Amino acid sequence: MNGSLQARRRLLQAGFFALFVLAPVFDILRFDLTLGHAIFFGQPWTLGIDDFVAGRIGVGEAAWNLFWRGALPLFGGAALFLWVAWRYGRLYCGWLCPHFSVVETINGLMRRAIGRHSLWERRPLPARQPDGTRLRPDPRYWVPTLLAVFGFAFLWAVVLLTWLLPPATVYGNLLAGELTRNQATFLIAATGAFSIDFLLARHLFCRFGCAVGLFQSLVWMANDRALVVGFDTPRAAVCKSCNNACDNTCPMRLKPRTLKRRMFTCTECAQCLDACEQVTARLGTRPVLRWVSGEAALPVVTGRPLSIREPARGRPEEVEEWKNRSARSGTA
Repeated sequence: MNGSLQARRRLLQAGFFALFVLAPVFDILRFDLTLGHAIFFGQPWTLGIDDFVAGRIGVGEAAWNLFWRGALPLFGGAALFLWVAWRYGRLYCGWLCPHFSVVETINGLMRRAIGRHSLWERRPLPARQPDGTRLRPDPRYWVPTLLAVFGFAFLWAVVLLTWLLPPATVYGNLLAGELTRNQATFLIAATGAFSIDFLLARHLFCRFGCAVGLFQSLVWMANDRALVVGFDTPRAAVCKSCNNACDNTCPMRLKPRTLKRRMFTCTECAQCLDACEQVTARLGTRPVLRWVSGEAALPVVTGRPLSIREPARGRPEEVEEWKNRSARSGTA
C-alpha cells in the first residue's frame, strides 16, 4: 500500500514543482517589482492605497481592500496552513515543498555515488535495500549528482527571479545573453548559494534553517494527538531481522522508532513506513511502523503505553471514562 502512497506523493511533488516553475510564466501568481504589486491569475492584486491617496476611493472602500486583499489572504492562508500542520505535521514539506523534492532527488543520487545520503555522514548505508536488492556505490554517479546539484541551483535562481521580474523579460534576456547587471548578479549569487545548499546542506537546511518547516513543527508538537509515525513496541523483536531500514531511508536522518519530540522535523513523507512494509513483507509479517493519531498517538508522545490505571490526558470526559473502566475491572 505504501508503494502506491509513495507514487502519489511523488506525483504531487512533481505537480507542485511544475506549478512553482510555471506560476510566474502564466501569471498565476507573482510579485512584479517593476509594477510594484502582485499579479494573481493575470490580474493586478493591489491594496488600493495609491487610489486612496489620489482620492479615487473613499475610506470605506480602502478599508475593505485592506481586509479583502491583504488581511484575509495573509492571515486566512496562514491559519489554514498552521491548522494542517497541527493535525498532520509537516505535510507541506514531505508532500509539496519544491526544495524537499530536490533534497530527496539528490539524496538518492548521492547514495548511488558514495553509499551515503550526505558527505557529512561517516558510515556508509547498508548495501541491502528494504526490498532485498543490493545497491553498491558507483563513483560514476557523481556525474548526474553534480549535474543535478548545479542544474537545480540554476533553475531555482532563475525561477525566483521570475517571481520578482516579468518572466518574458528574464527568459528573453537569458536566451539572448543580454542579462542586465542586476539580473546577472542575482543569478550568480543565488546559483552559488543554492549549489552550496544542495551539495552540502539539503536536509540540514530543512531541519535547522527553514522557518516554514520550523513553524509547522512547533504547531505539530503542540498537538499530542496529531498524525505521527507509531512503533508497535510489543513486536520490536521483528526489527532484529532488519538492518534499520526505516532509519536508513529517512531523508531527514531521523530515527522513526522513537518518541515524537525526537522526530521534531519529521516531514510525514512515509518513506520509513514504506521501508518497514517491504522488509516485513519479506518476513511474512505485518509492519511494526504505521501512522497513528488521536489516542493511539499518545504513547509516541509520552513513551508509555496507555493504561486503564490513569487517564490518557486529563480531560474531564477521559477521567470519567477511566473511572468507569477502573470500577469495572476492580482497580479503582
